[in-house]
Amino acid sequence: MPAPLVSFVIPVRNDATGLARCLTSVRAQRGVGEFEIIVVDNGSIDGSDEVARSFGATVLTIPGRGVGELRNRGAAAARGTFVAFVDADVELGPDWLRTALLYMADPQVAMAGAEYAPAPDANWVQRLYDGLRHPSGPPADTRWLPAGNVLVRRAAFEAIGGFDESLQTCEDWDLCLRLHERGGRLLAAGDLRSVHYGDPASLGALFRGEAWRGRDNLRVSLRRMPALRDLPGILIPIVWLAGALMAAAGVVAAVVAGPSALSATAAGMAMMAGLSLLRAVAIRRRTRQVPGSSAARAWLLAVVFDAARAFALVYSMPHRRATVPEPQPSPSGAAR
Repeated sequence: MPAPLVSFVIPVRNDATGLARCLTSVRAQRGVGEFEIIVVDNGSIDGSDEVARSFGATVLTIPGRGVGELRNRGAAAARGTFVAFVDADVELGPDWLRTALLYMADPQVAMAGAEYAPAPDANWVQRLYDGLRHPSGPPADTRWLPAGNVLVRRAAFEAIGGFDESLQTCEDWDLCLRLHERGGRLLAAGDLRSVHYGDPASLGALFRGEAWRGRDNLRVSLRRMPALRDLPGILIPIVWLAGALMAAAGVVAAVVAGPSALSATAAGMAMMAGLSLLRAVAIRRRTRQVPGSSAARAWLLAVVFDAARAFALVYSMPHRRATVPEPQPSPSGAAR
């Protein structure tokens, strides 16, 4: 039988370099039939749309919208039986599509994908950040897959109404839960290899990214009765925030009532440090053989991650979008 048509849907904003790398990897897919590429440009001013057209992609220009809506609009324009959602900062392995289609031969599989790998030139923050992921191994059922590296059965996607456009983040977690509730299998397979070039390169970038990413985590998680395995992701930010408030309250109370009130500060700090230590142990276990890995660095990264997720409970961090430099004036004073 002829291979089914696959539609790649790739949202982008001001990432011409990453998009070119991504599209090169898409065009290099081996042993597959026909596919189309739809790039949904969220108002780029760096020539991302021109890069997309140079690879033969259809370009939809939709500025100022969330990523869920961008993906939905791309899927609505797609003709394929399957839709591959890939982010512009992701590079696919050459056998990614062929392997994903083999898994989709099972009609019960609604989605197949895998966690990302860090970039080859990743620094220590990015290498340890990878320790926050659950690495995909042999094909196994899962309840969540990152939406920047998945192949979805279009009929199943449309049956649940696609991504929830009211969500700024965690739209992939919500989509996976709804697919699973309708009886679709989600398959995590380590041989669906991809590299993610968008991992945070500094602790500051990690904090900003996770404070933004965590803003809808509680909202999505509490839409239904959470499973036991979901409770740590729900409770740790809440308890960490309580510890931070306790520590701050102890400092304020010490000004009024004396140093004895600092016991509350010590208890709050111990609460935060203990929770992050548990996360650090998991990071360290997954990255023990990674160059530059150490217990101290793993704990520091865990503290920043947990602080950001706790901060997201009380403040809606705006998305730090990529920007391009402003044109520089020529020596004569005229803009080039």
